Amino acid sequence: MRLILQYILSMIFIVQMYLMMAIYALYWTPRVMFRREAAYDAVHAYCNWVRWSAAAIVGLRSEIRGEVPTDEVLIAAKHQSFFDIILIVSAVPRPKFIMKKELLWAPIVGWYARKIGCVPVDRGKRGQAIRRMLAEVKAGRELPGQLIIYPQGTRVAAGARRPYKVGVGILYSQLGQDCVPAATNVGVFWPRHGILRKPGLAVVEFLPRIPAGLPVEEFMARIEPMIEEASDRLMEEAGFVLPDRPRQPADA
Repeated sequence: MRLILQYILSMIFIVQMYLMMAIYALYWTPRVMFRREAAYDAVHAYCNWVRWSAAAIVGLRSEIRGEVPTDEVLIAAKHQSFFDIILIVSAVPRPKFIMKKELLWAPIVGWYARKIGCVPVDRGKRGQAIRRMLAEVKAGRELPGQLIIYPQGTRVAAGARRPYKVGVGILYSQLGQDCVPAATNVGVFWPRHGILRKPGLAVVEFLPRIPAGLPVEEFMARIEPMIEEASDRLMEEAGFVLPDRPRQPADA
């Protein structure tokens, strides 16, 4: 019975979350049209609403740990579900993403993504995607902020392994910026598929920054264990039992 109730509450939460997205967009759009900075106010307000309503409706509290980066840095984050995006965006002052090109055409999301300076890439062509990613980032650097990328290239279920793609290392090298890794356990409570949202404490933790200037190989050797070990720790803290996890092949 308790599980059924949690499914019902989860559905209520999801419906209101998307309804409120439309309401926030209608409220903020006139302001964003005349003042681009208002786009950041809008996304922060919405993300804070999602965090609050998740706690109020389904019992999913959330917490940001570590030093939140406020300067122009690259954030390389573990990605388990939509909720880790919500937490990061709620915390950093000027978030922008390396994102799938298709999302630019999504209602509401695509328009606001353009306004905050998100960088679209075509993931279907890996080499071209990396070159385009670098060109787009360089072209948009007059918009200072925190550029967020998911090194594994997609959402990864709690407890699963997936290799880190070299694109994050190339981007780090070309930008010449510090990189702030970010770990999470949100997939324990908000999975990448399905509607069930479980009660508990979802965490995004900003880890010690990796200074600019390292060779790509050294950077890649440092970032993966940093994020994976911290995410494992956060998941175990949440009561998740880590399985034996064979590494999955990277996307073509």
